[in-house]
Amino acid sequence: MRTVEEGLRERHKAQRRRRILDATRELLREEPESVISTERIAERAEVAPATVYNLIGPRDKIWEALAAGFMDELERRLAALGAGDPREVVRSTVHLFVDDPVVSRRMVREWEASGLVLDRSPLVQLRRAMADARTQGLLRTDIDTDALAAVVGTSCVGALHQWVAALIDDDRFLARALLGLDVALAAAAADPHRDQLLAPLRTRGTA
Repeated sequence: MRTVEEGLRERHKAQRRRRILDATRELLREEPESVISTERIAERAEVAPATVYNLIGPRDKIWEALAAGFMDELERRLAALGAGDPREVVRSTVHLFVDDPVVSRRMVREWEASGLVLDRSPLVQLRRAMADARTQGLLRTDIDTDALAAVVGTSCVGALHQWVAALIDDDRFLARALLGLDVALAAAAADPHRDQLLAPLRTRGTA
């Protein structure tokens, strides 16, 4: 059992960690293409450079921590919405990155493992939403909904990297992410709902 002193120490560490990440985001927004050194982050966060290393880690861990912050925020947004609709999960994911384009683009470009950025969330929510759709009879009973969610997640990561590279704009980012979802849902549709799940594909233009 933790003592009051240990609990207070952990809270102070968490507060310093938040200040470090907030400082990193501020510096990125002010100078999107600049090199953000540990020393500059520490100065902005009003901590020692060693504290940045101790609480976050080396440079790649800073990007990883920023990615975790994005996913924490996504989980809060989805919880507030009570989102069980896979389309809402995808929309909320895209809007999260588009709402903070400077930070999200640098994080994805700089983090070596950025292909894992959506592995925790929204993948967990997508799995749940796909399983619910199968329970409701929208999807065939033989469908592996975890695998289906993984396919959609991979499609979203691909659209994210295209957006980060400025190959597509915000609207196309959303359109391509939703296209990946709609193709997966149509392929897995139960017979009574096939026309319903094919409708978005029939009505959309080329994205």
